[in-house]
Amino acid sequence: MTTGSSNVIDDPSKTPDGTPTPSATLGGEQKRSIEQIMLLIFIVVPFLAVLAAVPLAWGWGVSWLDIGLLVFMYFLGCHGITIGFHRYFTHGSFKAKRPLRIALAIAGSMAVEGPLVRWVADHRKHHKFSDADGDPHSPWRFGETLPALMKGLWWAHIAWMFDEEQTSQEKYAPDLIKDPALRAISRQFVYWTILSLALPPLVGGLVTMSWWGAFTAFLWGSLVRVALLHHVTWSINSICHAVGKRPFKSRDRSGNVWWLAILSCGESWHNLHHADPTSARHGVMRGQLDSSARFIRWFEMLGWAYDVRWPSRSRIDSRRNTGEDGSRRGKATAEAA
Repeated sequence: MTTGSSNVIDDPSKTPDGTPTPSATLGGEQKRSIEQIMLLIFIVVPFLAVLAAVPLAWGWGVSWLDIGLLVFMYFLGCHGITIGFHRYFTHGSFKAKRPLRIALAIAGSMAVEGPLVRWVADHRKHHKFSDADGDPHSPWRFGETLPALMKGLWWAHIAWMFDEEQTSQEKYAPDLIKDPALRAISRQFVYWTILSLALPPLVGGLVTMSWWGAFTAFLWGSLVRVALLHHVTWSINSICHAVGKRPFKSRDRSGNVWWLAILSCGESWHNLHHADPTSARHGVMRGQLDSSARFIRWFEMLGWAYDVRWPSRSRIDSRRNTGEDGSRRGKATAEAA
């Protein structure tokens, strides 16, 4: 199986062409206490906002503007992660013109899931050691008994992010570190976070011309949106490596979880992704919705993306699992979207 990245090098002090790597990006290889505190805040506060939003919504504390801002900001950040951070920057599923490259880096940063370079380094390491020793967030880390799996799911979903030892960015993402623009965007993660959280209340306040409109827009379009997107993304690490159908051959326990497909923008068709990491489309079976692949197709049609690695029928069939799952489920399609 392909590990999903040809950009990992053995010498973390040098780039692929042999030159020394530039200075580290935001967030080095040791997570400092201040970073752990901020991480805790960004996990707890949005979650508390969700709890507060439920009774508020019951009392008509939500408007169509709030819902619109939540949906727009959610899918902007979600596709920034799935298309940008994941399929493009991590796996090279397609090539992008410079404006699209920068836009994807910014959109992904606005998902508030960490700096670009760190995110990519972590994910490339995950693919190298998927569900084995060295995987940063495998739910099978503590064993296969039910108590061990429960502990592992908590680790894979949230706890792993508090581990002080971080993935070497110089080793796993040297190509991104070499790019001055991407390095700058990664370093400016705090500013993209502020922008991401400030846009909904700014729009809400201006449209309603009221502080209440700004507050409810911040609650729904910023905090609730961030909480929802975080837990959906983390569920790919935890749930999709513990349960789900496995119609394709992979060396790990990645599975397809259909009920996460829309909210994850196609990422929960995780079994095919681990069977063929560089594929631009993850939902290759009939009826498997993959909005990220649809956007990549549009980018290709507009000339913004090229050399897209669409899965052919023969490539899909070659990865079919005829082992423990036995039958070949469904009918794959060679269409990219």
